[in-house]
Amino acid sequence: MKTTLKTNITVKDICEGFVYNELEGKGLFGLSGKLTIQPEYQRNYIYASDGGKREVAVIESILKGYPIGLIYFNMVSENNLEVLDGQQRITSVGRFVTDKFAIKDENGMEQYFGGMAKDKKAKILETKLLIYECEGAESEIKEWFKTINIAGVPLNNQELLNAVYSGPFVTLGKEEFSNSQNANIQKWSAYVSGSADRQDFLECALDWVSKGNIGDYMSRHRYNKNINELKNYFNSVIGWISSVFIDVESEMCGLEWGRLYEQYHKKAYNPKEVSAEVRKFYGDSYIKNRKGIFEYILGGSIDTRLLEVRIFDEATKKAVYTTQTATAEKKEKSNCPHCAIGHDANKSKIWSFGDMDADHVSAWSKGGATSIKNCEMLCKTHNRAKGNR
Repeated sequence: MKTTLKTNITVKDICEGFVYNELEGKGLFGLSGKLTIQPEYQRNYIYASDGGKREVAVIESILKGYPIGLIYFNMVSENNLEVLDGQQRITSVGRFVTDKFAIKDENGMEQYFGGMAKDKKAKILETKLLIYECEGAESEIKEWFKTINIAGVPLNNQELLNAVYSGPFVTLGKEEFSNSQNANIQKWSAYVSGSADRQDFLECALDWVSKGNIGDYMSRHRYNKNINELKNYFNSVIGWISSVFIDVESEMCGLEWGRLYEQYHKKAYNPKEVSAEVRKFYGDSYIKNRKGIFEYILGGSIDTRLLEVRIFDEATKKAVYTTQTATAEKKEKSNCPHCAIGHDANKSKIWSFGDMDADHVSAWSKGGATSIKNCEMLCKTHNRAKGNR
């Protein structure tokens, strides 16, 4: 890959013909139309997502005369460049010069570029940038892009995959799932965690449809000119969730809905009964893991391990052990009730506290409480056997 250092390109040059798409949240063009600021393999603009602290920092650095780092352009043709590294910084500058956000002056007053003093405007516009123009094969450019960290914000896995498999499929996928202005984002956010700008919704959609093989799926569909399968599958999962669980709970966000859909979507559920079950479990103070409630219900309320039901505390276990052991010794039987009714050598064995585990007399799943009245101590062999039934 050939690189050429350019030191005579100013902020003013970059901002000539600057276009920013508010709907998609990205810079499009600059350098009088010669520069594509966000080619399809680039991440979305994220410097405005933290309240604008990072984009303000870029402008303040320029005003203080601090360097804002090396910028890399990919030379596609003689009059066609695209940003390889520096998209966030260039977009920050372009957005400021076109009055998209303000900075605070030394008195704490907000200042837009259009209202700044002439000397400060000139300082910004006349700042020269250090830019490397790179020429090379697509594979070389993409490999270089994968190694880049931008201003302390490393590319996440999906952003890297977007770069590696850039093409019409990624472009369409980002338009649908990485557009923070998409009206569906709010609905999706009930079940999918993360940010549209950081590609989390696109990653989730790809993960679901590919059954976890995102890279392979993107490779096979890279040059597809539609994302129908991706959209349809994602919408099917979202639609299934909202039809089974009519109440939206915060713990539903980020669950493995793709896996749960594959496992349970062919099973019929009564939404009203499901809702009642959810409310019942939410009111149960013994359940430690509310996130497990939904899979527990989908699976027929069988696997209580999903709920991490609160276990008996040490004081309760020791009290029950003491009482059980004293009674057993008087009767010359084992202090494990299950051993006591057996016919082997353990029927009169007194187990040590460390060799026993607490269990519910009346199963928690059948309404049994986690209380001293519903606690019994069993030898570990019988405790495991009971738990596996």
